[in-house]
Amino acid sequence: MKHPMRLFPAVFLLLLLLVATEMGPMMAEGRKCESQSHKFKGICLSDTNCASVCKTEGFTGGDCKGARRRCFCTRQC
Repeated sequence: MKHPMRLFPAVFLLLLLLVATEMGPMMAEGRKCESQSHKFKGICLSDTNCASVCKTEGFTGGDCKGARRRCFCTRQC
């Protein structure tokens, strides 16, 4: 019964290290600000098309989001 209890701290530490490694690059990128596109018309089906329209609005990219498939432009804050 003591053997599984000795293994728990090692497994917990490994899991914590894995989570910290995954969060590292995300935090280095900074915050991402979003704003709904003012120029995109219709249903957003392609992230590439959305990003192209957003670049004409001065943003760095864009993604289709939500159940209503709207184009949201993104940039670093």
